[in-house]
Order: sequence, then C-alpha cells, then structure tokens
Amino acid sequence: MSSISRVHLHIYGRVQGVSFRYYARQRAQSLGLSGWARNAADGSVDVVVEGPQDSVQQFVNWAHRGPSMAQVDRVRIDREEPEQTSHVFRIVG
Repeated sequence: MSSISRVHLHIYGRVQGVSFRYYARQRAQSLGLSGWARNAADGSVDVVVEGPQDSVQQFVNWAHRGPSMAQVDRVRIDREEPEQTSHVFRIVG
C-alpha cells in the first residue's frame, strides 16, 4: 500500500476559461483523490490533491498537460503534510 501524500499545484498558462477546474475534479475523483481547485487572481489555477502517492503522481503528470483546450506552460509543485480531513474534491472560488 502506498503512503498518503499531498501537493499544492500552481498551474500557469492558458488554464482559465477552458474548464480546467472541472476536468481536474473529474481526474482527481477518478483517482480517488481529495482536495480542491480554484482560479487564482493572476490567471493561474491552484489545485491541492491528497491521497495515495502513486495516484497523486498520476494527477501531477496529468496537470502538466491539462484538458485539451488548456495550454500549460509550467507547474509549480509545493509538497504539504497530508491532512486526511476530507474525502471529496471540490471546486472553490
């Protein structure tokens, strides 16, 4: 069994107005991850995902591409301590 991990992704490029948050929720749910996604004021998208380490890595790999309408230029990854307080993925803000 893999350990639990949590990452905060800051995704830059053409990522707002292309349903990035909705596709992120769909992908996270399919991987059994919890967390949230929101649009940031600077035009980026922030996503936090938490769950089994291998599933989190699969999500990170997906985030570097995003949905077909997105143009991801770069992804900053901040590792965080797992909270294990939620079992859902939400779109916030």
